Amino acid sequence: MSKLLDYLNHLDKNADARDAHAADPAASMTNFGLSQDEQDALLSGSKQRVADACGVAVQDMPVIHVPQSPF
Repeated sequence: MSKLLDYLNHLDKNADARDAHAADPAASMTNFGLSQDEQDALLSGSKQRVADACGVAVQDMPVIHVPQSPF
């Protein structure tokens, strides 16, 4: 499993990690040990780049639902 996929799973399961990522994505990803290429892929917002960085086919990536901000 890729480190980026581990990070995404970590964010999915850990509210404190999600808060840390929301507050400072670069620091959170660096502290987790993601490479600059992995960070760039995630920050790009491109499903294809994230899939490539995770080593999975883009069609195997789940649809990501982002809740609307209450603000």
